[in-house]
Amino acid sequence: MRVLVTGATGFVGKVIVKQLLDSGDEVVILTRNIAKAAITLGSSCKYFYWTDMNSLPPLEAFQGVEGVINLMGESISERWDNEHKKRMHESRILGTRRIVEAIEKSSSKVKAFVSTSAIGIYGNRGNEEINEASSVANDFLGKLCQDWEKEANQASNHGARVVIIRVGIVLGRGGGALAKMLPIFKLGAGGPVGNGKQYMSWIHIEDLANMYIEVLKNENIKGVLNGTAPYPATNAEFSKVMGKVLHRPAFMPAPAFALKLVFGEMSQILLEGQKVLAVKFKENNFRYRYPTLEMALKETAY
Repeated sequence: MRVLVTGATGFVGKVIVKQLLDSGDEVVILTRNIAKAAITLGSSCKYFYWTDMNSLPPLEAFQGVEGVINLMGESISERWDNEHKKRMHESRILGTRRIVEAIEKSSSKVKAFVSTSAIGIYGNRGNEEINEASSVANDFLGKLCQDWEKEANQASNHGARVVIIRVGIVLGRGGGALAKMLPIFKLGAGGPVGNGKQYMSWIHIEDLANMYIEVLKNENIKGVLNGTAPYPATNAEFSKVMGKVLHRPAFMPAPAFALKLVFGEMSQILLEGQKVLAVKFKENNFRYRYPTLEMALKETAY
């Protein structure tokens, strides 16, 4: 299968590309820096330059493409000033819109469009168990994800089967949440954030990559799916397991007021939570390699 991937050099994208290549698929990459992307992803991919989201990506990149995996989006793990909010919105909404327009204009028939969203769409829900049919929030992150998903769903008007994965907290080596947490925990200074009661709905990066490939190739799957592991953990539980895996104490709390002072509005990601269940993946008998938090952290926390 020939698959076009956006955001391929990102934390999750690199793993997805590797898995696609390992399974014998052809991979096409849209990138702002071909030389850098080729160093990161290797010579087996085919690269096309695209940097201006106000214009369409090159249509020749879609030649023979049957599936698209859309991962593009500015990082949310920075302070949310007005300029960064604008970049977060434009990179997701404009970027996705241009990809869908290219699908419409391409002479090739794209059968599957797999796009990305985030469990932040549900907002702060305490202990409530959330599935794909749960209501969504109207805060900044909730509206951002809703707009993002709306753009992705337009691909169904052009014959593509649309699947959207609402991604949880991704655990993997060399990036993501762990890259920021590990140094603190290794020093023995880690611990709960805020009151520690907020749920962290996490997923191992290898399982998440498998999820993208599963929905890409399974013609019976469409719509929204939660990309999370089977057992969400509270922040306090997460800290306890991290300390156990690293053989370090993990009881130093990070007070909420300090996080709000440092991170501003973005601190809601750290202080609020959702207990999100991947019901649709369970219904489709998805098999996790790392179903428990301890298994995932033992593989990633080094």
